[in-house]
Amino acid sequence: MKFTPELLDDMFPNGLGGLIFDCDGVMFDTRACNIGYYNQVLEVLGMPPLTKEQEDVAHYSSVTGFYEAIVPKEKHYLIPAAQKKVNYIKTVLPLMTPEKGLYELLEAAVGLGMKLAVFTNRSDTMEMVLEQHDMDDFFHPVMTAAKVECKPHPEGALEIMKAWDEPAERVVFIGDSIVDEEAAKRAGIPFWAYKSATLRGVHIDDFAQVKQTLIEWIKQSGL
Repeated sequence: MKFTPELLDDMFPNGLGGLIFDCDGVMFDTRACNIGYYNQVLEVLGMPPLTKEQEDVAHYSSVTGFYEAIVPKEKHYLIPAAQKKVNYIKTVLPLMTPEKGLYELLEAAVGLGMKLAVFTNRSDTMEMVLEQHDMDDFFHPVMTAAKVECKPHPEGALEIMKAWDEPAERVVFIGDSIVDEEAAKRAGIPFWAYKSATLRGVHIDDFAQVKQTLIEWIKQSGL
């Protein structure tokens, strides 16, 4: 399905009021830093590094979900102290790389009158990440696992729409995982799959193309 102004006409006959972004794998290439962080915590806990399958869990799960899946229950009480021994700001944040064209898309969307929000399974680091990359002024609200139920539960998306006073048909969720796809489905909103050809939804791979298509669409439609 080609990403064109005509496609947007069909998807959003009443206009597009806002974009909801997942963080990891969409706004930022974070696979390496997620894996690196959890491996550091596991080392403190006396556990081996993540396997390939466990690396996928580290990338897509919430923090709580990761530890429940990977760390034996008898070690759970040691996790808070182990996390404190990992300097997230010094060893993890520098590894986070904004996706190419993201800043330009955000600026263009705001200029077109669209609202922006984040819905992520991160818990208490999302605001820090946004501030570190000078993005904190773009996104309101920011929904994390510390505030709402983890994806695939749709609570975060529903709360965003409530805060925006926007109906589902004027909102889109941009994600890269099955939990993102399912959260969008449960919230009743369209889903754009970022660099994830196996997911259902509109497939996008280039934020520069998304920006240009949105600009052309608004210009043509007169919305």
